[in-house]
Amino acid sequence: QVRLVESGGGLVQAGGSLRLSCAASGSIFSFSVMGWYRQAPGKQRELVATITSGGDTNYGDSVKGRFTISRGNAKNTVYLQMNSLKPEDTAVYYCNIIGSTIWGQGTQVTVSS
Repeated sequence: QVRLVESGGGLVQAGGSLRLSCAASGSIFSFSVMGWYRQAPGKQRELVATITSGGDTNYGDSVKGRFTISRGNAKNTVYLQMNSLKPEDTAVYYCNIIGSTIWGQGTQVTVSS
């Protein structure tokens, strides 16, 4: 059974940076499209970024130019580098295998103004 575990969240001031990690167990990971979503209180879950097994990436409009999604060399980890953070980036961030119901437990990111 595939499991996803996120880490790297925390409290940061506006303009700062954080790097989130998603570690996966299971053999399908390297063949899957992976994504990061986020959900702020009272809002719907929002797609932040995706990356294919070949490294093609896609970003939500609100994070383009500030966030970068990447895969680790071992192919079982996905990262989200978040720069120039804004208070509106505050949310719980989740890792997902796109098209599946496999989610991590989420990691809280809080950006103070």
